[in-house]
Amino acid sequence: MARTAGQDAPGVALYHAWWGLNEDVISFAERLAAAGFHVLAPDLFRGEVAASIEEAERLSSSIEQDAGGRESLAAISLAAIDRLAGRGQAGTRIGTVGFSFGAAWAVWTAGRREQVSASVVYYGSITGPTLAAGRSAVLGHFAEQDPYETAENVAAFEEGLREAGREVSIQRYPGTGHWFAEPSRDAYRPEAANLAFDRTVEFLSRELTARA
Repeated sequence: MARTAGQDAPGVALYHAWWGLNEDVISFAERLAAAGFHVLAPDLFRGEVAASIEEAERLSSSIEQDAGGRESLAAISLAAIDRLAGRGQAGTRIGTVGFSFGAAWAVWTAGRREQVSASVVYYGSITGPTLAAGRSAVLGHFAEQDPYETAENVAAFEEGLREAGREVSIQRYPGTGHWFAEPSRDAYRPEAANLAFDRTVEFLSRELTARA
């Protein structure tokens, strides 16, 4: 799924949460396009969309626990970067944005494609050698109370990025929980979501445009 502000607009790959490519992701892509980006949101689950936490857990687990499924996720994630890179000149800068489940792919792709210069994660993280493999600057949006991404997880993520010599900014949002930026969820908090979106646009604009 693609949304564009024009063929010459900076490219951004948007990776969905464990719900699949739902209306929240499509709406977010449209907002990014309206803000001046060419957005490509790959469907990591090939058309499957979950409505409940139980469905999402089954869907994501069934894919991640299968070797072929993990290979498919990696291939689809990288294909989005390659497609965006194919639009521009050599040295084109690309951004990645990931929600929860998709946050890991937003960071992972930066370690596989040097064009990725800016990565934004919403309440999702990753640790290990992947952090040293990528060079993209990272902006993280995290909730105050989150059983999926605890304060310890976020601290480890930030520390790993800094140890790898990567630029990182971690933003925390008081009074929020996991999924605070997704309108279809009960945890949605519009004020925090809008602030995070504005910060995302500012960050991507700076990293992909001002220094291109």
